[in-house]
Amino acid sequence: MRTDMNAIAAGERTTEICVVGAGAAGIIMARQLLDRGHEVMLLESGGSDYEAETAALNAGTNVGRDYYPLSEARLRFFGGTTAIWGGRCAELDPIDLEKRNWVPGSGWPIDWADLQSYYRSARPLFGLPSDTPTIDVLGKAGVDVPQFDPNVLQTPLWTFDARFNRFTMTSCDDLVRHPRCTIITHATVTEIVAHPDGKHVEFVLVRAPSGKTLTVRPRHLVLAAGGIENARLLLASRSAMPSGLGNGRDLVGRYFMEHPHARGGKILSKNAWSLLKLFGRRHRINGCDIAALITPSAQLQRDREILNTSLTIVARQPADASQALGMRVYGGLKHDMAPTRLGRAVWMGTKTVASWTQRHIDPLRPWLLHKARRAELTLLVRAEQAPNRDSRVTLTQETDALGMPRVALDWQLSAIDKRSVGVLVDTLGAELRRLGLGDVQASDWLGDPGQMWRSDPLVSAHPIGGYHHIGTTRMADDPRQGVTDGYGRVHGIDNLHIVGSSTFPTSSWANPTLTIAALALRTAGQISRLSQAASRFPVPQKEADLALQS
Repeated sequence: MRTDMNAIAAGERTTEICVVGAGAAGIIMARQLLDRGHEVMLLESGGSDYEAETAALNAGTNVGRDYYPLSEARLRFFGGTTAIWGGRCAELDPIDLEKRNWVPGSGWPIDWADLQSYYRSARPLFGLPSDTPTIDVLGKAGVDVPQFDPNVLQTPLWTFDARFNRFTMTSCDDLVRHPRCTIITHATVTEIVAHPDGKHVEFVLVRAPSGKTLTVRPRHLVLAAGGIENARLLLASRSAMPSGLGNGRDLVGRYFMEHPHARGGKILSKNAWSLLKLFGRRHRINGCDIAALITPSAQLQRDREILNTSLTIVARQPADASQALGMRVYGGLKHDMAPTRLGRAVWMGTKTVASWTQRHIDPLRPWLLHKARRAELTLLVRAEQAPNRDSRVTLTQETDALGMPRVALDWQLSAIDKRSVGVLVDTLGAELRRLGLGDVQASDWLGDPGQMWRSDPLVSAHPIGGYHHIGTTRMADDPRQGVTDGYGRVHGIDNLHIVGSSTFPTSSWANPTLTIAALALRTAGQISRLSQAASRFPVPQKEADLALQS
């Protein structure tokens, strides 16, 4: 059932499981719990499409490194930011989950084999095969693949979800029609109210744009509102804990990470055609779109004490050029046009044409631009950012239209972020020279000790980062090191879970959506077990109250 907060009577409702946020994480979570026989209420702050008034609730202040306007950094309507995502899916590498002594704050409380099993279940949710393809499939398809030394460089693949609207309302009729699912749109949770001892969520306060209020009492509460909003809501929920729920150790909102983008340099080579054919385009293999990139091997990471950062080889204008008309048009369609259903359709149409061109015409187009000296063989960096305690989301004194404190984002990088890019660029240069494929000229900012990072609007439609909000409610077995445990349950609160990239302890190079889906499936299984156990062994209310007081 779907209803709108503005159309229902104010008052109180109960539900077995309440999920806050109808993006990819919340929708996957809801479906999994429904499949397991549970009752789910899905609360979405926005409606079924973009609305400027609702989007304004995202507004905040950037007080650290330059970042995108926070009002535009995420979408607040059913389907979330996946309504305009590029479909890139990638798995973390085993080293990403390890405790790396050269990366303070690293280490996941999850075993790699465990996570990998959930990847196998998550990939089909995006129309992908259960197993991740490897670079070998391109070699078998006749694409020249450089034989990099596997002890220093790896060439993993992105796979792409072909559907642009997989999580929008029009694609979620199964949830709308499900007899045990209640979807409430324009329902913004403004506070989570816990028992006075802070160990159990009792209810959440929900407000509509009209000011109408609703109290929801869930057996289990799941936050799936994204890396900024999950932290914001916990910090704003102060009735039981003055510093915010789950924030007894001042960790909520800290360790904000992105995948910062940059120009790492350029390749000087007579083999531009083969390099662009491999790295500068998508490939359709066995009905699936894939694209190659370059990362440091686990051995190189350990030997040089660097991060698992990444780059790919593309044809781009020189750094000192004026932006080409095509890039201006594409960027305008994506960033300047309101992301309404019509706006998204126009952008998706443009992207579809661009993808078709890449598959059927490229690398001829970029190769000709390169031969005409209008484009360079550019190293497009999509970097891992190391955990940084001082990179954080905090609350301000300003409030939004619903009375919620607005956020301030203090995004901070670390020296290892830049050094890791420099080592990867240098290593690629050495490998290209060894193979007789050319050389690399590193960007000058990598050797400038006075410059931490340099964004470049000519290198990517997303020049600053990937719009990936990671790490603000990180997981750890030790509550002194993280906000949640390995299943996303907030330490010390028995019925509050978090799903999404805000729980990632480290960011890797990989786009987060596939890992978000895998963790949502994993956490849904845990909540199901907890809820079923509570149903089999109900505790009388009086005894429950005594237990909470003990």
